[in-house]
Amino acid sequence: MTVHLETPRLLIREMLESDAPAMLEMDSDPVVHKYLGERPTFELQQIKEVIAYVRQQYVELGIGRWSVTLKSDGSFIGWTGWKLMKEAVNGHVNHYDFGYRHLRKYWRQGYAYEAAKAVLDYGLNELGFDHAYAMTDVDNIASRALLEKLGFRLVEIFPYDGAPLWLEGKPTTWYQLPVGI
Repeated sequence: MTVHLETPRLLIREMLESDAPAMLEMDSDPVVHKYLGERPTFELQQIKEVIAYVRQQYVELGIGRWSVTLKSDGSFIGWTGWKLMKEAVNGHVNHYDFGYRHLRKYWRQGYAYEAAKAVLDYGLNELGFDHAYAMTDVDNIASRALLEKLGFRLVEIFPYDGAPLWLEGKPTTWYQLPVGI
């Protein structure tokens, strides 16, 4: 296991197959999936496939979504990080999407900001990304507030065309963190 980042309360590390049960808890929660198309995942095998996909991005790109764990006891609380979006989204192709997701029991404790800030800074300062992009459901006020606290600015609201059917045409926010502009 490679730990990439450390914050006062968190370790941010590679996603492991052993994270699958906690990820299943997170991704089977309908409240967590309210703004993700309301399609929770209930199959452990699907979660393992997601982890395998993320781990393949580590091999191919050296970057991906990373697990966020508590320093105090090692509990998996969610993930944050970068994902290469190869398909066109809002006129952008082959861009890195910045994202995060946490188990509901860890919401409203500052963990999402703490982890996201560390990973965002890493991407911009260590990996040399000159822009950061993120998107969220237009109605996801908490996620939008987090992006804005991180310094992102809302560029536009767009219909998420070409998305999975459950998101097709759904109003989605497009945020950008301009760096070096």
